[in-house]
Amino acid sequence: MSSTEHSEPPLYAAREPIFPKRVSGNFRTMKWVLMAVMLGIYYITPWIRWERGPALPDQAVLLDLANRRFFFFMIEIWPHEFYFVAGLLIMAGLGLFLFTSAAGRVWCGYACPQTVWTDLFILVERWVEGDRNARIRLLRQKWDAEKIRKRLTKWTLWLLIGLATGGAWVFYFTDAPTLLKELLNGTAPTVAYLTVIVATATTFAFGGFAREQMCIYACPWPRIQAAMMDEDTLTIAYREWRGEPRGKLKKGQTTTEGQGDCIDCNACFAVCPMGIDIRNGQQLECITCGLCIDACNEMMDKIGKPRGLIGYMALKDENIERAGGHPKKVWKHIFRPRTVLYFTLWAGIGIALIVALFLRSPIDFNLTPNRDPLYVVQGDGTVRNIYTMRLRNKNGSDTTFKVTVTDPSGQPVPDLTLILEGESAAELTAPADETLNQRVYLEAAPRSALALADRTDLRVWVEEVGSPARAAVGTVFNGMGR
Repeated sequence: MSSTEHSEPPLYAAREPIFPKRVSGNFRTMKWVLMAVMLGIYYITPWIRWERGPALPDQAVLLDLANRRFFFFMIEIWPHEFYFVAGLLIMAGLGLFLFTSAAGRVWCGYACPQTVWTDLFILVERWVEGDRNARIRLLRQKWDAEKIRKRLTKWTLWLLIGLATGGAWVFYFTDAPTLLKELLNGTAPTVAYLTVIVATATTFAFGGFAREQMCIYACPWPRIQAAMMDEDTLTIAYREWRGEPRGKLKKGQTTTEGQGDCIDCNACFAVCPMGIDIRNGQQLECITCGLCIDACNEMMDKIGKPRGLIGYMALKDENIERAGGHPKKVWKHIFRPRTVLYFTLWAGIGIALIVALFLRSPIDFNLTPNRDPLYVVQGDGTVRNIYTMRLRNKNGSDTTFKVTVTDPSGQPVPDLTLILEGESAAELTAPADETLNQRVYLEAAPRSALALADRTDLRVWVEEVGSPARAAVGTVFNGMGR
């Protein structure tokens, strides 16, 4: 035997370029609308202004990594409140499970960034090079003046889109108008230029060349989706019982004896951005974008056949239809135990985050006792405890706070004095939007019950002067224990 007969096939097949054909229909229209809305939100959001006061940024959505804060319109998230971000990420994961369980890979087909930017790049490619057949001819064409001109035009537009994408990304992390000026005059931080370059290059490569390869090889979701779907999940499928046996129609014919509705026109295959034939059954590559439905419905209209040869259906319904029965209503596929459970968990986390957001205290502080020593006895017999208070001013202006101490029930404590280091009264002013470290002394009068006791539970209160906002933390006063 020759060595060729023993050679193994390559691990990865060489990529065959895919040139989706232009199609019109309900699903294509919906994808255009969603693409325009999502791209609009992405590019415009960093430029929306939101007044927060002189000491805070006026960008509506800002990931302020330098100061470790996140601003979203009227909401400000501090580092110690990262559980809000964690909760949103959990909701995103559960939402993905919910939508996949109910209607297959609708996220992949309509809202995934890879899908959205690939659609935009294909739109540019079609505008420059023509529809499917023209692009295939250009691929096979020798490198002449026409091919060079069209390729350079297309790549230039792709690069501009990638540059706008990378530029918009960095604007989410600092003030957008200021950074734009710095980028243009060459004074922006090096990391900003590097981020724009990397984001531009990845957008150009992923949307222009990798396309479906990112979905097939790089994304884990096609392999996870099987666990999220069952026989009640709505997904795109070909009604084989109605379409087979397929066969060509001659001009002027509308039907052929013994032939199914599928006329083997390959329209569903020609419009598929993943390059698959839905008539071969469920496939890992399918992103359920619905373009094959539009193409097939258009062809059915032309030959006078009922629509729906390819459509959204559940595996259970396909078997029922094949037997001549009536499938379940769509809402019964959506509202079933699995999806209700996912929705309940998703909504529960969302409600909990909203409640936590509105119940969080406008004043944030903590009080840490000094453990070495536990107490100090001064020359006149006064027993002093020392504490370190960290007070975070969440307001956009300098704010004065009053500090008091009570027993656990909120009553004043006799023979106990609170002193703020460096302050003449029990009030202090915290700079706008900063955290203030303040030394606090609690002093019990000589020979008082508090001074002679071992440990006494207390509550320290901080209230904003001129506002009802207040907060408290529990602590202890260490006495001599006699």
